[in-house]
Amino acid sequence: MTDEEFMRRAIDLARTHVGRTAENPSVGCVIVRNGAVVGEGVTGEGGRPHAEEQALQAAGDLARGATAYVTLEPCARRSAGGASCSELLVAAGVARVVIAAGDSSVFAGGEGCRRLHNAGIVIDQGLLEADASTLYAAYRPAKTLESRR
Repeated sequence: MTDEEFMRRAIDLARTHVGRTAENPSVGCVIVRNGAVVGEGVTGEGGRPHAEEQALQAAGDLARGATAYVTLEPCARRSAGGASCSELLVAAGVARVVIAAGDSSVFAGGEGCRRLHNAGIVIDQGLLEADASTLYAAYRPAKTLESRR
């Protein structure tokens, strides 16, 4: 399969929970190692758990050296505390993250990508961005931490 096909799968996953994730966006994540899907996730109903944490849990040790396909930039911090998705991806040892759309919220805003880049992870952003962006038409990202409390 190709990058585009794996991203289409992530978009299809995200589509299943649009409107069911409270104020959080519905995100899809597919983790691929050696051409095979080793983990998948979608934002849980009510907004937790995040897609990346589910996909990483499913992949286990197979995430090391793998590629993660994510429909929206991985978060850099969590409103409820705990490890962010970008931290979890770094800790899991993924080699590459392909992101469809950026997230301008205070919880990502480019910081998730910076963390991945600083850890030596290859980032490709914008694959099927127009398709993924339709998922987030109603998503109004928080611009400040205070707006989420």
